[in-house]
Amino acid sequence: MENEERPQGGGAPGALTVSVDDFSSLEERIFRAVELIKRERRARAEAENRAATAEEQLRSQSSQTEQLQNEINALRAERDQVRQRVERLLVQLDALEL
Repeated sequence: MENEERPQGGGAPGALTVSVDDFSSLEERIFRAVELIKRERRARAEAENRAATAEEQLRSQSSQTEQLQNEINALRAERDQVRQRVERLLVQLDALEL
């Protein structure tokens, strides 16, 4: 049986005719389109999951960065206090040598 165009609806005038090859080609294109959409949806879901994970890590790191900045500020303040105490001790030692 060759791939002939056959009229639908008993060959009525203006009826749509589709060959077997055309129908098979259309069917294959639809299957490929469905698979492409499925892959794209999976990729989108994975990207959204990665983005959510990255946002959570960023929030966590921001919190940790803030804690470390507070610790640095506290250490700097402590260093300044120690420096001032050492300077006072040196002034007192200088006064003894006079």
